[in-house]
Amino acid sequence: MSDMRTPLRRVRGLGAAREGTGHFWFVRVSGVALLFLSLFAIGVVFALSGKSYEQARAVLAQPVITIGLLLFVVLSAEHMRQGILDSIHDYFHGDLLKVVIVMLNTLFCLLVGAACVFALLRISFGG
Repeated sequence: MSDMRTPLRRVRGLGAAREGTGHFWFVRVSGVALLFLSLFAIGVVFALSGKSYEQARAVLAQPVITIGLLLFVVLSAEHMRQGILDSIHDYFHGDLLKVVIVMLNTLFCLLVGAACVFALLRISFGG
């Protein structure tokens, strides 16, 4: 009798960290959402090709376009962070090294996401 969990705990499927299932589903659902958001972002880029700066800014100032691109950027940054986190947990085994790399991963993804959000908001509000 090596499994000391209650039957309810086994049915819920929560592991030692109590977050594995949520992480798994977030990565899958965000991947599907990013499929559609990526097509939207690619469509916007193609629609803006050949346009002047003022025309591009006018398109990006539309709320639907800005919100769609903001969703794409934020979800991409978090999906990237979670995906790299999986690789870190799989391939790095030293505790101190793992903590440092996780912190650097989070910082990098946060900086990339924040820079993109800042740029989009600045363009959409006419800065």
